[in-house]
Amino acid sequence: MADNLPSEFDVVVIGTGLPESIIAAACSRSGQRVLHVDSRSYYGGNWASFSFSGLLSWLKEHQENSDIVNECPLWQEKILENEESIALSRKDKTIQHVEVFCYASQDLHEDVEEAGALQKNHASVTSANSTEAAHSACLPAEDQSLSTASCEIPTEQTPSSDPESALEVNDFEATGEKEIHCDDKTCVPSTSEKETSENVPMAEDTAEQPKKNRITYSQIIKEGRRFNIDLVSKLLYSRGLLIDLLIKSNVSRYAEFKNITRILAFREGRVEQVPCSRADVFNSKQLTMVEKRMLMKFLTFCMEYEEHPDEYKAYEEITFSEYLKTQKLTPNLQYFVLHSIAMTSETASSTIDGLKATKNFLHCLGRYGNTPFLFPLYGQGELPQCFCRMCAVFGGIYCLRHLVQCLVVDKESGKCKAIIDQFGQRIISKHFLVEDSYFSENTCSHVQYRQISRAVLITDRSVLKTDSDQQISILTVPAEEPGAFAVRVIELCSSTMTCMKGTYLVHLTCTTSKTAREDLEPVVQKLFTPYTEKEIENEEVEKPRLLWALYFNMRDSSDVSRNSYNDLPSNVYVCSGPDCALGNDNAVKQAEALFQQICPNEDFCPPPPNPEDIILDGDSLQPEASESSAIPEANSETPRESANLRNPEEPSK
Repeated sequence: MADNLPSEFDVVVIGTGLPESIIAAACSRSGQRVLHVDSRSYYGGNWASFSFSGLLSWLKEHQENSDIVNECPLWQEKILENEESIALSRKDKTIQHVEVFCYASQDLHEDVEEAGALQKNHASVTSANSTEAAHSACLPAEDQSLSTASCEIPTEQTPSSDPESALEVNDFEATGEKEIHCDDKTCVPSTSEKETSENVPMAEDTAEQPKKNRITYSQIIKEGRRFNIDLVSKLLYSRGLLIDLLIKSNVSRYAEFKNITRILAFREGRVEQVPCSRADVFNSKQLTMVEKRMLMKFLTFCMEYEEHPDEYKAYEEITFSEYLKTQKLTPNLQYFVLHSIAMTSETASSTIDGLKATKNFLHCLGRYGNTPFLFPLYGQGELPQCFCRMCAVFGGIYCLRHLVQCLVVDKESGKCKAIIDQFGQRIISKHFLVEDSYFSENTCSHVQYRQISRAVLITDRSVLKTDSDQQISILTVPAEEPGAFAVRVIELCSSTMTCMKGTYLVHLTCTTSKTAREDLEPVVQKLFTPYTEKEIENEEVEKPRLLWALYFNMRDSSDVSRNSYNDLPSNVYVCSGPDCALGNDNAVKQAEALFQQICPNEDFCPPPPNPEDIILDGDSLQPEASESSAIPEANSETPRESANLRNPEEPSK
């Protein structure tokens, strides 16, 4: 089908990242004919999630800088005299400084079932462009297919039979305004699993049971499909724009979410839990009674700060950090508010920025759990796919591994009129949305990009052990040096369906000042201990063991002005890649703004019609009633495992 597409569409979208996918869904929902293409073999672009072997394939592809799609060398001949072309890039240059380190031991006597494991000796990749280095990092063979468990969109998936379900949140603890139950299969580890993930091997056990308490690289490879590793690390604010859009459009029926269970702080070399809700504050053993009253008084003010301008107007010109020192807060409380609640910069955020961030944090508390954040099961890469599915439901056409050679511009009008794909087919359209990474160096020669430093770690236990080994945590480590940036750490347990049992998947993110490894390795060394054979002799290891680590820099095009691109036609719109922020508000704002330019009088992602509300004629009333009456019986067991939540503010019917 990909080499015989229709020749005309209303909207052509190039790239399947989150903003592009939202726009494609919105346009398709409003009745536009949408073609959504991506030269990659997976959905999501830099927003994607991969299984472990899929991630190794992705690394190999970037390190070899290979072009796996055949080029049509004669596309230039298809440009007419009254036309000119804007060539698109065939290579993704948004990822740089890739470095991989494997600390887990390799048991050479074990048969590795999944392809992609090469024998190595604590290998590391120090060059992003070296083929030899790629092989030394245990990368898959050249002919290995990309095995990404989360990158396929089922073409036929029955929508939720419950028309009122708006957001499904699973949690292993009954928290929040409504009782939330969790699927026992994914959330309740057995006693032996807890021991495996938490206990550190003793010296006397190593001879008899070397495998029981140690996770080897072979095990990670074998369980590779248990991993769903995000390229970009974000969370969803429970009252953020993306959650509101998921509920409004009913796209939430395609995804499930888990609550972030705790917010942590790194202070004086120790990791400790931050009390943020009213219950947490008064149950906290870290705070004195006086501190609890101080904190509650300040947080109450932050919720209503706009109504009391006299209390902060005099401090608008100073940083939020300096403003906190003027309040009746102990240094302990100042640290918690600045780094774990407001999560703002100590040197760059103004008083207004800090108050706004604190209010937003408090506003999101309690909607679905005891923290303001949600995380999608199977990783962030699920979110673009959810919107792609909505687009397909309303008639959008999808083509992966489909390269667009160029945009065709009419010289007289100055507008883009068509694209030419890898097969030489000319496809006409009215509007074209292109993800930033597809533009060539000629188009982006004046663009100044920022960079994001990223690290992905696999560890053997949590940074802060508790009775439960199924904790999902967010931690901010403040910058220590001038010019450096705070590092955001998100730790995911196996119940998020992003890692194998007995391990944790840890994401580190910050704005780049050097290379990713130089920016993030000092934080990694503070929180984790790299696995070495010598540690087996120790009776106890204080820090979690680091089994595997990946560092890379990702392009941040979120603040690039459209005017920075050279000679773009007015009907060609640019979508940016992921930004460094914790939430997804920038992607949603961008998608809505571009949609309003394309369809100025249309509603942005309205909810689809409810099939049960559609009545064709009087004769269909009886059969429809009988079908709908059978639905509750078929799903009678569902509430025992998970809760389908509407917007909590809406009354239940």
